[in-house]
Amino acid sequence: MDTPRTAAALEQVRHLAVSMALAGEGPAEVADLLGVAERSVWRWLSAWHHLGDAGLAAKPGRGRSPKLTAEVAAAALSWVDRSPCDFGFATERWTARRVAMLLERDLGVRVNRRYLSGWLRDRGVTPQTPQRVPRERDEAKVKAWVGRRWPLIKKRSGTATPPSPFPTKVASC
Repeated sequence: MDTPRTAAALEQVRHLAVSMALAGEGPAEVADLLGVAERSVWRWLSAWHHLGDAGLAAKPGRGRSPKLTAEVAAAALSWVDRSPCDFGFATERWTARRVAMLLERDLGVRVNRRYLSGWLRDRGVTPQTPQRVPRERDEAKVKAWVGRRWPLIKKRSGTATPPSPFPTKVASC
C-alpha cells in the first residue's frame, strides 16, 4: 500500500492499523500490509491506548496562516471592479502595486506586489489600460463627418478605413 499524502488519509491508515492490531494481527504484519514502519504502528497503538480516537486524529497543518483570508481576498477583488480614481489614484489603471497599497492602507495587510501580481492573475485580473476617449469628442459630428466627408476623401486617395477627425487624448479622472 502506498503511503497516503493527505492528513485525512493518514488518519484512516492509523485507525485501520489499530483495528487490525486489536483484531489480533501483530504490529510487524500490520506494518507490512499497510506499507508503514513497524515503529509507527507501535506509536499509533500507544496513542490510541492513552487518548483513544483523539490520539489518531489528523493534526492541523503547520505553517503560517495566509495573509489573504477569504474576507481580505473578497475586498481586494471588489476594489478591482471599481475605478482606481475612487481610491485617489490619478489614472484608470489597476496594478498589483496599487492593490497592495490599498490592502496595507485600508486593511493593514502587507503583501509583496510580485506575489499579489500572480495572485490577481490567477483570479483573472490583469492590469487594464482604459480605452482612450477624448473629452471633447462629439459622436454626432464624427458620424456626420464620416457620412459626408469620408466618402469624398476615400474616392480621392484610395484609403480603406476612415481616420479619426479628432486627435486622440487620454481621459483623466
